Amino acid sequence: MYSQLVQHTLLGSAVCSGVGVHSGRSVSLKVRPAPSDTGIVFVRTDVSDRNNRVAVHPEAVGRTQLNTEIVNSDGVGVSTIEHLMAAFCALGVDNAIVEIDGAEVPIMDGSGLPFVQLLDRAGRRPQEEARRFIEIVETVQVVDGDKMAQLSPCERFEVRFEIDFKSAAIGRQSVDLALTETSFRKELSAARTFGFLHEVEALRAMGLARGGGLENAIVIDGDHILNPEGLRMENEFVRHKALDAVGDLYVLGAPLLGRFEGRYAGHALNNRLVRALLARPSAYRMVSLSQGLAEAV
Repeated sequence: MYSQLVQHTLLGSAVCSGVGVHSGRSVSLKVRPAPSDTGIVFVRTDVSDRNNRVAVHPEAVGRTQLNTEIVNSDGVGVSTIEHLMAAFCALGVDNAIVEIDGAEVPIMDGSGLPFVQLLDRAGRRPQEEARRFIEIVETVQVVDGDKMAQLSPCERFEVRFEIDFKSAAIGRQSVDLALTETSFRKELSAARTFGFLHEVEALRAMGLARGGGLENAIVIDGDHILNPEGLRMENEFVRHKALDAVGDLYVLGAPLLGRFEGRYAGHALNNRLVRALLARPSAYRMVSLSQGLAEAV
């Protein structure tokens, strides 16, 4: 288990490749080490005429329709970052460079597991600088109709998510857990993204979901799951929504000491919550952990 007291980067580099779920284009991605206080920075290796570095931070988040995209001041962007960001968060990677030769992170199998495996291949190493946490001291909430997302004080990072779909294949589901590397690996990492067949067809007509299919998503038709292998785990649908939220929150640039609760929320509401938090400086503070607290978290 890595020390919570100091920042971590990667021990070496690791590479993966796949297709973008929306573009359908092949893309390769390499993660490599970065100095302390770098954060997570994407580098578009296919772009040479403009600034090709896209640093992850809340203000960089652009479109949040069906995924989370970050964009720099020159208009260079990277989309579908949330599953990789969730893996960075859960495995305690503070600083990394992500070299990518396209505009969309590969969807892989639709879960966070391939990115956990990617980071495991790269390894992790501690750095000298102290790790800083965002401690929530006041509850912050955003609401959109029946959708809600909030952060409230908690001595550790906890995640609760709730969904409710009319389809009998999903229904009402919830998950509630303390987010650690161990719980992420066991409870969330392998949960795949999902969608309804009629929605996939509509998205393709809009030029989206061109790389989506049964190999990288759970596809539902009415009340039936079309994937022949079925589900990987109980309540896989809500577990994936929780995974997305972990990745969306890590655009804050530091791990959280607080409780996240989401009800029917998605990428857009998650980002609204991030921005609402930053707009209320009294609601949080930056802290370093003492030895005793680090062992308890």
